[in-house]
Amino acid sequence: MDFEFTAEQQLLRDTVTEFLAARYDLEKSRAAARVGAGHQPEMWRAFAEEVGILGASLPESVGGFDGGAIETMIIAEALGAALVVEPYVDTAVLGGGLLRRAGGARAEELLRGIVDGSVITAFAALEADSGYDPTQVTTTARRDGDDWILDGAKTVVTSAPLATHLLVTARTADAAGLSLFVVAADAAGLTQHPYRTIDERRAADLVLDGVRVPTDALLGAEGAADASIERAIDEAIAAICAEAVGGMRRVLADTVEYSKQRRQFGVPIASFQVLQHRMVDMHLELEQAVAATYLVTLKLDAEPKARARAAAAAKATVARAAGFIGQHAVQLHGAMGMTEELPIGHFFKRLTAIRTEWGSADQHIARYAALTRA
Repeated sequence: MDFEFTAEQQLLRDTVTEFLAARYDLEKSRAAARVGAGHQPEMWRAFAEEVGILGASLPESVGGFDGGAIETMIIAEALGAALVVEPYVDTAVLGGGLLRRAGGARAEELLRGIVDGSVITAFAALEADSGYDPTQVTTTARRDGDDWILDGAKTVVTSAPLATHLLVTARTADAAGLSLFVVAADAAGLTQHPYRTIDERRAADLVLDGVRVPTDALLGAEGAADASIERAIDEAIAAICAEAVGGMRRVLADTVEYSKQRRQFGVPIASFQVLQHRMVDMHLELEQAVAATYLVTLKLDAEPKARARAAAAAKATVARAAGFIGQHAVQLHGAMGMTEELPIGHFFKRLTAIRTEWGSADQHIARYAALTRA
């Protein structure tokens, strides 16, 4: 199979990589994540206005460039290599995918906002008893005249403290399936309990107590969001797998370079055969993760079961590789690997978080097995 990029895709890769190398400072991004706004608003505007990556995979009708899954993969990998903290996947991939399939004037308005950088979305799907299953929803939505009233609670909503709009799943009395609603981040009756995650990102637990939203806050048909949600999550899984690949490439390259500089017994540790073997094993894990990420990217437009199998296989493979590469990189760096002086410690945190984002390796292995038996 030919995995070569087209000239346009290679240009996109070069453009994003060069922009990040010149403009994205790791120290500033970590400071913004730890004590600042949680991200860099000026960088988010630059993503929209200077390199156009927020609309790269969104339709031309809303100001996007109508790219595909491969373009999203290229962007996510470049962002992962730069350890970008801005919520690209949560907004442009997950939010964009949900809104694009919902259709309607309200969704189109939000998509235009994503493209120009004025809208940041967070997907409020998981609840305290749902684990990683987004279909286990007890949040309710009921009619009250021309409005909807939402009640319930959501947990670990990544990017919620940064978001202008929340995409909330709920159940209604008149439909068996899930419904999707857009809720303004400052809506009356909505309470956020924000916190910083281990990888220096922002998340929040949400309480919706009689949150009133207008009729057009329902995205798509009532009770018909299940298939759209499943596909959008698989697209997000493919994107975070690509992000992990970018991070693992950087971690492996830094580890190889460090091993040439660090000396023991008067020689570089890169000369020790056992450590050479260790780094070869890291490289093999990376290549398996790359292959799995390419596979799910190419399968995103396949029929649902084939797409879901590819997503499950990719997430399980990448989770294993992220653990192996991250842990061995820290070990080979010694005590320096756990400090904040070197990028390696920050990459390790992000790779650790990715291992369980939208499901762990064990959960996706079980998902793959169930899909294979079905």
